[in-house]
Amino acid sequence: MHRATRILVIILLLVLARAVAPPAAWALAPEEVAVVVNTEVGDSLELAKYYMQRRRIPDDHLIRLRVAANERCSRHEYDKRIKEPVRQALAKLDPERRIRCLVVMYGVPLAVLPIPAKQEDEPQTRDDRGETAAAVDSELALVLVDDYPLAGWLPNPYFIGFGGRSTQLARDSVLIVGRLDGPDPATVRRIIDDTLYAEQKGLRGRTYFDARWPKPAATKLDGYAMYDASIHAAAAGVRASGRMEVRLDDKEQLFQPGDCPKAALYCGWYSLSRYVDAFDWVRGAIGYHIASGECATLKGKDSQAWCKRMLEEGAAATIGPVNEPYVQAFPLPELFFTKLVEGYLSLGETYLVSLPFLSWQMVLIGDPLYQPFSPR
Repeated sequence: MHRATRILVIILLLVLARAVAPPAAWALAPEEVAVVVNTEVGDSLELAKYYMQRRRIPDDHLIRLRVAANERCSRHEYDKRIKEPVRQALAKLDPERRIRCLVVMYGVPLAVLPIPAKQEDEPQTRDDRGETAAAVDSELALVLVDDYPLAGWLPNPYFIGFGGRSTQLARDSVLIVGRLDGPDPATVRRIIDDTLYAEQKGLRGRTYFDARWPKPAATKLDGYAMYDASIHAAAAGVRASGRMEVRLDDKEQLFQPGDCPKAALYCGWYSLSRYVDAFDWVRGAIGYHIASGECATLKGKDSQAWCKRMLEEGAAATIGPVNEPYVQAFPLPELFFTKLVEGYLSLGETYLVSLPFLSWQMVLIGDPLYQPFSPR
């Protein structure tokens, strides 16, 4: 089945009440995945081969790049060293476009720097506000698109929240992108192992949602209020699923050390680049913290950003922005967690349908094939 048609069918099945459970085969499959490595970083290729072997991804689904081993690259470097090699590799490997997911490995740059202001006169570029900066992974989601504006974000055609709204991007041109990355190679290998362990044994533990205010009576909300309300809705959805015990905190203070034993799922806000060590993460844990720049670095020695610290402390998957994303660019908690616990979609697919914008700042750290829950 054509990639775009297939994912659209999945979304329609999720939106409609299910009289019959869809087959497990709807979920992302290993043969639909290509893995992107940086041969300038020795551990990148080794980790890729380990992951592909554990996931039984075909050996020829490996895309090799040669790019400087930095977390940030220029737009020129992205175009020349990342975008074009990936496009060429996919054209050769996958002329029928059956691959619908890229897994970006440790060693590939994390973010694209803004185009310098002196180049503002070039087509589709601007500015001194950094709006042409983006996550490498968010740009790779559009690697099959021939041309699109670089300034600002583009609405994601798979985002459930947009309903039937038309978008500039065609669904067939959008790829799922996840990243196996972290502070060091050992962390990446642990993520791979923990993901498979949780799939085999089942993700077991507790869910923690950290809102800042009581559930609002109003339904028409935006900005911070909307996302806080969405955390409340996510808690209600996970609780209704019966998958695990849920704790919802609606006080302004964040969870504190010792508050979150056996943490399997988490979402909260707002502690800017100041991780609070409140969690005892179980193997396979997934969560994200809504704050700016929480994935600005995965390697910075002294960084207390949430993505890096969650991975260091034992989480297997997280989400965060490489630059200021604005709150409305985060995956909507209600969508992300309710679709995740339904069990029909992989982590990568769940991320895709809950993410509002592409060509922007957000990154999924974790195995996009990961299915922590089996469908009911």
